[in-house]
Amino acid sequence: MSAPIPESVTLWLRNWQAGDAGALERLTELVYADLRRLAASYLRDERPGHTLQATALVHELYLKLASARETDWKGRSHFIAVSAQMMRRILIDHARRRNARKRQTDGDLPFAPGQTPDCKPDLLEIDLALNKMTTEYPRHARIVELRFFGGLETPEIAEVLDVSSRTVERDWHFAKAWLQNEVSGS
Repeated sequence: MSAPIPESVTLWLRNWQAGDAGALERLTELVYADLRRLAASYLRDERPGHTLQATALVHELYLKLASARETDWKGRSHFIAVSAQMMRRILIDHARRRNARKRQTDGDLPFAPGQTPDCKPDLLEIDLALNKMTTEYPRHARIVELRFFGGLETPEIAEVLDVSSRTVERDWHFAKAWLQNEVSGS
């Protein structure tokens, strides 16, 4: 569970949006531990031998955030949600580059297409399923993104989406089952 929301995060978000060049750096210092923990949890679920490290993922995120100053930031939860979305894109891009390199150098893979050697669904496979879910069940997909990629808890997700915690929990259970079905091909 994340620490209590420091009031200064919202203040630094507003300062950054207003053009304070140093505000992003200060803001990153305030949420760095959360972002690093989030990045580490994503990478823990990656295939063995994944080349992107948690620190590198957070640093790549920082570079992308630097261009997102015009975002109308609502507070810490919104910042983490946007960061989670950006981390997802970074990981997907990284996986696509890795797969492109494999196609150039490998013939047959020693495991089923779309599956890692330990039989976990590939990040690209999950991304495809999540993109499909976005067209059919957009709120459910957003909840998956905020929880899985954002590491947000139910109350934080409810705040970001402006729905009840009960709705978030109900949608989360549906989304997990839907994704499991989609990824397993059942």
